[in-house]
Amino acid sequence: MPYDYSRTDRIGEQIKRELAMLIRNEIKDPRVSMVSILDVSVTKDLSQAKVYFDTLNQDEHEACEKGLNNAAGFLRRELGRAIKLRNTPSLKFIYDDTEQRANDLSHVIDQAVKSDKKP
Repeated sequence: MPYDYSRTDRIGEQIKRELAMLIRNEIKDPRVSMVSILDVSVTKDLSQAKVYFDTLNQDEHEACEKGLNNAAGFLRRELGRAIKLRNTPSLKFIYDDTEQRANDLSHVIDQAVKSDKKP
């Protein structure tokens, strides 16, 4: 019976949980604040992981991304200590603004519905 939840998905979820704790507790960079990890995509050979994140300060997301990518080596080392894998994947942080775009689109739709209701 094949598994519906692949090994890379399970490892991605574990990396997501560990990175959230590490970023919150260990990163002292002032550029990295109020970050939430949205998703982790791990390659099949477990050599690379793309970490999608969002931040509350939408205006400073570029600085936050640079700060996270600068701390990627440190986070990889700490991740290797927390998760027992033969090879710890290299980390690439990518800003994901999907939620912001969805909120903007929802706002536009609400305005269109309001304007249709007016006589």
